[in-house]
Amino acid sequence: MSSETSAAKALHEVEKSSQLETYDEKLGLDTLDTSDGDAALQLVGARATAHFSEEYNRKLRRKLDLVIPTISAAVYFCQYLDKTSLNYASIMGLPIVGQNYNLVSMAFYLGYLFWEFPTVYISQKLRLAKYLGGNIVVWGIILMLHAATPNFGAFFALRFLLGMCESCVSPCLILIISMFYKKDEQAQRISWFYVMNGLTQVFGGFVAYGISFDNSKVLAPYKIIYILLGALAIVIGIVVLIWLPDSPVNASMLTREERIAALERVRNDQGGTENKKFKKDQVIEALTDPRTWLVILSTILTSIPNGALSNFSNIIVESFGYTSKQTLILSTPGGFIGSAMVIFCGWYSDKKGERMIPIVFALIPTIVGAAILIGLNGSSNKGVLLFAIYIIGTFGSALSTIYAYNASNTSGHTKKVTINAMTMATFSIGNIIGTEIFQPKDAPAYIPGKTAIMILMTVQLFISLLLRWTNIRLNRKRKAQLEEEKARRGWTDDDVQRERERHAFADLTDRQNIFFIYTC
Repeated sequence: MSSETSAAKALHEVEKSSQLETYDEKLGLDTLDTSDGDAALQLVGARATAHFSEEYNRKLRRKLDLVIPTISAAVYFCQYLDKTSLNYASIMGLPIVGQNYNLVSMAFYLGYLFWEFPTVYISQKLRLAKYLGGNIVVWGIILMLHAATPNFGAFFALRFLLGMCESCVSPCLILIISMFYKKDEQAQRISWFYVMNGLTQVFGGFVAYGISFDNSKVLAPYKIIYILLGALAIVIGIVVLIWLPDSPVNASMLTREERIAALERVRNDQGGTENKKFKKDQVIEALTDPRTWLVILSTILTSIPNGALSNFSNIIVESFGYTSKQTLILSTPGGFIGSAMVIFCGWYSDKKGERMIPIVFALIPTIVGAAILIGLNGSSNKGVLLFAIYIIGTFGSALSTIYAYNASNTSGHTKKVTINAMTMATFSIGNIIGTEIFQPKDAPAYIPGKTAIMILMTVQLFISLLLRWTNIRLNRKRKAQLEEEKARRGWTDDDVQRERERHAFADLTDRQNIFFIYTC
């Protein structure tokens, strides 16, 4: 090679370096400081040096699927069953009734709200799955203590503590799914554990039905429910502590080669993995991002009906003229319908690369169901009323899709945990409000509460479409910006891919990273 050629190559490299510095400065960074990046950089570095076949990646994904969604589903099954145990206890001899019942329903979400922000930031500093498992064991103990007292004050305190312990579940599981799975796999995996919300309605209804026949004087039926569910939570907590991985970087279930493959699988998505450092600028960005507040609004609109129906659905069915035993059985089909909607929306969301359209699918049956309950109030047509109560719960899959939206559309670890915390805190606020829209004075028809559900879901339709339009617009701007940079810097497609790889685990936010693509 001639000296002129060597000099030209050296000059080209200098120019490239200068271009990268200018580009990074445009992103608000003087240099791309990988020392401040994700833990993944310690294992795979800033550039992809290992490449794996599609077949290898499929086998790896199957291996992950056997463990992560399975254990996550067990956790969510346990959480939702524990959270809604009050719904079953309400018609199984629980001595707390009227406004006091509303207050203990609210206590769970007060504890949830109180502890949401502390718990997500504590989890950022600790091993994610270990922190989750510890909380599950503690809430199992707390749940068993519910059987020890019929006193309103003690019951309120226990429900408050239960909410604190359970507040870490969704943020932790969403983070774990986002670290191990690609964007076009996340919604379906989240739906696999979120579907437990519906299945617990089926399982819990049949268990409560069986226990309701117990005529022994040793324990009231509602106390048996709390003891059994608490013991189950402790067992699942131990399973999480032993087998659920914290992140691809330290997953003991994977070989070193598989850990590298797991990270390389998600590199191009630009979502990053975990970062233990709290970054104030990412919190500020989360708070100033308009999409954050649209997500918050979506969450609260969906959570208010959740708080209402998760605690009052059995009471509504009983008001149709059924006995408490009949109510427990007749409430179960709604769980199957809700579960089917969750699975369908998760599949459609990943298949079509959509997040908001599945929410629209989920909301329409709820609006129709609420309208039927209002229009046929006092009717003797029990079959139609039951149909309405069965389809009214389909809105639950909207929350699952909102979780998937956060996982796919947020980058920067501190920004992720902040938005997850804000989402779940809002979920709690919505549920607190929800426990109060069905007032004792409105019993048994609860027309104001049913009307509120119909209005809220209608508003949510338009918010969902606005979020979708916002992401489409951002992607168009991002694409134009990238094309401009590519032309101005003289980048080839290989240069673009190199830069995409370099930025993947740098713990940049979705706003900072020009290579980040939003899922609509």
